[in-house]
This record gives sequence, C-alpha cells and structure tokens, in this order.
Amino acid sequence: MRHHRLVLAIMLLLSFLVPGATIAQDSNVDGNVVLLHAALRPSGQPDAFGYAKITIDLDTGELCYRLSVARTDVLTEAHLHPGDSGDDGTIVIPLDAATDGLADGCIAVDILRLAPLLADPTSYSIEVHTEALPDGAVRGYLEWLGEPPVIEDLPLGTTGILELVGHVSVHDQEPLLIADLTAFGQYAYLARWGGADCGDPEDTTPDGGAYVIDISDPANPVEVGFIPAPEDTLVGEGMQVVHLDTSAFTGDVLLMNHEGCGPNYQGGVSLWDVTDPLNPEPLAQAFGDLTIFDESKDPPIVNQTHSAFIWTTGESAYLVSIDDEESADVDIFDITDPMNPELVVELDLNAYDVKQLELGLADSFSHDVVVKPIDGRWIMLVSYWDGGFVLLDVSDPAAPEFLFDTDFAAVDPELLEQTGASLTPEGNAHQAEFTVDNQFVIGTDEDFNPYRLNVTIEGATYLAAAATNTTIAQATAFTGTPIFVGLACPADPEAPDMAGVPAAPDDDGTYIAVVERGVCFFEDKALAVQDAGGYDAMVIANREGSDACTGAFGPFLEVEIPTIMIGRDAASAMFGLEFDLEACLDETPEELPLEVGTVGSPITEIISIFDGWGYVHLFDLDLSESSVSLTELDTFAIPEAMDPAFAEGFGDLSVHEVATDPTDPDLAYLSYYGGGVRVIQIQCADPADTTTCELVEVGSFVEPFGSNFWGIEVWTHPDTGEEYILGSDMDDGLWIFQIP
Repeated sequence: MRHHRLVLAIMLLLSFLVPGATIAQDSNVDGNVVLLHAALRPSGQPDAFGYAKITIDLDTGELCYRLSVARTDVLTEAHLHPGDSGDDGTIVIPLDAATDGLADGCIAVDILRLAPLLADPTSYSIEVHTEALPDGAVRGYLEWLGEPPVIEDLPLGTTGILELVGHVSVHDQEPLLIADLTAFGQYAYLARWGGADCGDPEDTTPDGGAYVIDISDPANPVEVGFIPAPEDTLVGEGMQVVHLDTSAFTGDVLLMNHEGCGPNYQGGVSLWDVTDPLNPEPLAQAFGDLTIFDESKDPPIVNQTHSAFIWTTGESAYLVSIDDEESADVDIFDITDPMNPELVVELDLNAYDVKQLELGLADSFSHDVVVKPIDGRWIMLVSYWDGGFVLLDVSDPAAPEFLFDTDFAAVDPELLEQTGASLTPEGNAHQAEFTVDNQFVIGTDEDFNPYRLNVTIEGATYLAAAATNTTIAQATAFTGTPIFVGLACPADPEAPDMAGVPAAPDDDGTYIAVVERGVCFFEDKALAVQDAGGYDAMVIANREGSDACTGAFGPFLEVEIPTIMIGRDAASAMFGLEFDLEACLDETPEELPLEVGTVGSPITEIISIFDGWGYVHLFDLDLSESSVSLTELDTFAIPEAMDPAFAEGFGDLSVHEVATDPTDPDLAYLSYYGGGVRVIQIQCADPADTTTCELVEVGSFVEPFGSNFWGIEVWTHPDTGEEYILGSDMDDGLWIFQIP
C-alpha cells in the first residue's frame, strides 16, 4: 500500500553501501567540492537574463546555490531539471526563488542521486518561473566552473545478474499512481491506484483501473489502452489474467480488486474478458460479499477487497478474495460462469488459533493469497498478517481444510542478525509464493514504520504506531489533554452519533482528538478533526475485532495533523474503562462506551525504538501425507532497512512483493519500494540439507532518481520463450528486466 519515493537513488547496490564518490587530485576544486555555473537566458521573457552558481560537497551531500535574475516580473520558483533543451524533464532539486530576483541557500542532497548530473552537467538546466510565465522565463544549462573534475566510484543503476531492457511511463504519470501489475500474452496490465484526484467529485478523469501496455517488443513497451474501474474506486493488489476454458466460458479473464477513495466507490472485484486486450468486455463488475458478521449491509455496498486470486481446475474455475471489512475475510467464489459468480464459502482463519498474542501480534487478518496444484491437491497459501502464513487444502472449495500456519520467532531474527537488538517481531505477513519445485515458500513482511512506539498511560506501557504523515520526532513530542470525539466520520442523518467533531476548548490548552477506528476512511477522520479546529494532534483508537484490538499500525494520511494509533487496551486505560481482551476479540465488536467530549488521562511518555523495515522469509515446505509444515530457514533484508541512518528521508525501505522464477527454483525477485528491484537466490551449503539454505542477493536495480516499486512479475514472451522480470513503479510506470 503504501508510500513515499526514495531519495536514496542509485546508492543501493550489490555491495549495498558503495563508498562515497571522490575527486581525483589536480581537479579545479578544493577538497571534495565541485563547482558549476549557468548563464540564464530567455526561455519565455525576451529581455530577461541572469546567472546561477552551484557548489556540491561530495562528503556531506550539501548543495549550495546562488541565483540572480533581472528584467522579469515576480519570481515564483526555480528548479534544477534534467533534460535536453525544450524539455523540462523530472525536477531534481527545488530552489527557493526570492521576489527581488536574488535567491541563495543550501540543501541536503544524497550525492549519489546526482550521479547523472555529475557525469554530464551540460544536460541539466536551471529554469526560473514567474507569475506571468509559470512555464518558465529564463533557463541556463550547467557547465563546470573551470576544468571538469574527475569523479570516481559513482555507481550504476543495475548490479549483479540483472539487466534493464525497457521502460515506459504512463501518459498521466503522477506520484503514487501505480499499484500492482500482471502480464499475459503480449500485454501487461498496470493497476491505477486512483491518483491525487481520486474521490474528487469535480474530477471527470478515471479514478482506478488498468493501463494496457503492449510488451511484444520488451525494449520498447507502449501504452495502448485503459480499462476503467467504477468512480471513486481504486485498483491495488491481486491483478491477474487467467485463460479459462470451463463448461460455461472460454477466454482470457482479467481480475481487478476494488477499494474505495471516495463516497461513490464500489467494492469487491471485477472480471473483464481481455481475449482481445484492445477491446475488453466486462463480465462481472464490483461483485463480492454484501454482509458483515452475516448481517446484510444497508445500503448494500459490496465489501472492499484488498486482493484476489483465480484458479481453474479445467471444467470449473474459482476465485478467492480478501475481504477488508469483516473477520471472515477469505471469501471463495465459483466463477465457472464468470458472468454469474456465486459465493461458496467464507472463512475466518483466526478460528484456527493463528494469532500470537503472547508476542503482541493481534492484528490477524488476510492480506494476500495464491493457490497452486501440488501433488494432486489444490493448496492455498494465505498471508495472514500477524497470523503468519497459512496453508489450506482447497481441493473441495466448499470445504477447505486447514493444514498449517507459521509462527513468528520470539525475537526478530533479521533485526538481531544485523543490529544485535533483541525485540519481538513486527509480524505483518504480507505476500508469499511457492518456488517452482514446491520445496520452499518465500514470504514478505511489509512494514512502513522502522520505529515502534511505546506510550505510557496511567503508569502502564502500550504499543503505538505513527501515521505516515507524522515523523518520529512529532510522535514522541505528543502532549496535551485527550478528548474523545467519536468516529469522526462525515455527517449521516441516519447516524446521529457521526454528526461531527466538536471544536477543542477555546483557551490556551493543548488538546488531542481521540477518534475511534471504523466506518469511514482515516483521511475523513483527520479532515474532520482538522476542520473542527483547536486540536494539536490526533490519536486513533483501534476498533474491536479479531483482526484489530490491541494492535497498532501506521495509517496512511495526507492531512497534516500529527497522528498516532493506539490499541484498544491503551484507549481503555486512557478513559478509565475496563479492558476485556476476550470480548475485544470476539465476533460482536462494539464501539467505545463514551460520550463525545469525554476527557481522558494524558499520555505521559512516548518513546521510539528502531526495529527496522519489512523483510523476507525463507521456509522449507513439507506437504507429505503424514505431515505438513513450513519451517523457517532464513530471513533477508537490504542492510539499509536495518540501519537507523536510513529510517527517514530515503523513502520506504520495506520489501513489498515476491515473484518466484517459473523455471529456476533457486531464483526470486522482490519489489522493494524505495529499495528498487532485488534478485535473490536460494543458496545451500549442502543441497541435500535444507537447513543449510539461505537467501543471497545477486542483482538489483534502483532508478537514478529514486524508486518506489510496488509490483513484481515474471513473464514469458509467447513468441520467443524468453523470460522477463516486470516491475511497477508507483510514481512512474512499467520497468522490464532480464537475466542474460
């Protein structure tokens, strides 16, 4: 889900931390500082001119600039761009522009981010914009000030066995736009995750959907179409194309999940006939579960679905979806006739005691799923967040059989290995796949917060997590009087308890709005608190339910109000309520028994503890008739993910998804958000003894100006039989790689 672009640039390589760039002796600079300048000439205002000077310290990463412009109207901004003349390209460094025509200052930059500039500064320009000419008034191309220095040890974008083949940006590219991907035949499909205007009633462009990319020439992929989702509806994980040849349908079917970004969203999943990808036809739109705890929803809006997967036995076909809105969150449908899907069964895997409450792992819910035929049985592998990775036999989809679930180690093994710290694990089983020979399972833990928070309330300590809009410094500085403001959802005439958030007291006090999780989006709650006025921060109290209760995670928020989440136990302590863990976890969730405006006990202390980003697990798989097990053999993380120096300012350094190689049982590929794309190999000291096996990185790619990879997929070209690795960058589009 979710997520900020890396400023780490091409720093993350096979050797992980490449030594800093250095300048050979006899250069034109003193020490490790380089000097550049540019004469600014008219690009939109005929008589304007100016001058710019830039210094870059390769040791500290400090970029300092001085900018002088004359004969222009009011300056609004200035930027440093890569690109040829007439092409602004992607903004690299924003420069403050003063209205009197002068601007200077210094900013911290990862020097490796500027590797292409240092290699060829003449392809970079400084563009100055004014009120009258927002597209640019003057521009100048950089040159070395004096003789060019000799810069050594700058890294490349790809390392190891991975080779970049092709790339395409979608036509309406913007940050955080792209999610998962899939490929079939000669086409790839990129999920459109809504964009900044998703949910805007005045926006008429599509919100979610799927971009259709022709990849028949992998070196030159081309965007050729778009398949829209309903209004206010996102498409995220679980994109898949499957060829069906059932008793009721023959053709290629595209699967898209649906989650909401606005009031008119439609949940569930949709199926499209993409036998002709350029002329897709809808088969079943926004279908899924219409109940919560067996109670029909009013209005009858299908539950949001986080991910889904299709499998076919030949005559029949089935779909499993991940239900976001209830504890029975594994829903299986018969889609033998994809125009008339039928719900077969709903499962709550917490019924199999998969939680590890003794480790504080209470957020046990389904997140992702795959199904594969193994030795005559159809085996479902469910990534169940704090519940671990779960195996089911779904040979009879109407009566799945529980086989096994993994347990997280009492001490986080990757954190211990890389830092020596002994902490309980984060949990967060996110996604997993079988290796092609079914000997191993590789699973990923997604963790967007490299710090855990401990809050002290009434002398007791509880778990907390900072929202994505909140720095650790902001979170640990929380202070003030907590005021309960209810669900803080948009007003609903049929639900007077959601009638709005009261303003904070109009005095000199510091106040924290405490909202309850549920009913509406976190962003809606934050907006309601912000609009009410007077609150300095927000606390989200987790809801009841077997997939929530005492857990806490960092919600995605764009509203600026600093926010943390606390568990139900902490919220109960804050407001003097008795906490009953068994009741909190049962199937009859209730809201906090508090009146809006109730004042609680303050948080007396919040401390942060570094616990790293999400990482990768390697399991030995035993599916014999006499026993079933998943035994953990190793874990893997890029070193930066376990280094506090990279905890902030370098993007999200969590792993996201894994794709195992369809022909080589030892290879797998990772989408690593800010860490780019990683290739890992299972290496065994003794091939006959799986306990000697470990995960080793053998290749990588990080974009020159930062990566934010969500999806990863292996695709076989239907004409040549060659394998390619496809990655989706959230801020950009499709990247295509190959192992020569």
